[in-house]
Amino acid sequence: MQLKDYIHTVADFPQPGIRFRDITPLLNNPQAYMYAINSLAELVKAMQPDALVGIESRGFIFAAPLAHQLGLPLVLVRKPGKLPRDTHTFDYDLEYGQDRVEVHRDDIRDGQRLVIIDDVLATGGTARATASLLEQAGGRVAGLLFLIGLNGLGGAGRLNDYRNEWLVAYDLDE
Repeated sequence: MQLKDYIHTVADFPQPGIRFRDITPLLNNPQAYMYAINSLAELVKAMQPDALVGIESRGFIFAAPLAHQLGLPLVLVRKPGKLPRDTHTFDYDLEYGQDRVEVHRDDIRDGQRLVIIDDVLATGGTARATASLLEQAGGRVAGLLFLIGLNGLGGAGRLNDYRNEWLVAYDLDE
């Protein structure tokens, strides 16, 4: 199955010059979605994690069914103020400002092997911040997995300390 057939490119969204990769057609097709989950599951197994980590919010779409299928715990990394219990936090720089990611303190065990799941790897800022957050909390990042990798934006380079893979790659001019 060619997953690109189920990912639409929307020009000039959310602003001029951006090519948005719309995954909703893939999610609307049960066979394509199942194929993506099964393909990601094979990559996850090779990383031998103790738990999966989903990055808010589209990472949850892939991390939850993967955790269910593989019988692994699911840890949520969220934006500030979304988690009700004590959290570890990590602040990071964006192109134009700062952001923060958070995880419940009691969701990460010392030495726990974690695989981070998200939908798209672009610049890698949020993924790198999530990896740093999990390590600060005592976890070990076994790898990062994405549905889509965007070549030319530097994301893979920011994550070169870790195993990182994706199912579908796009060049910037594609």
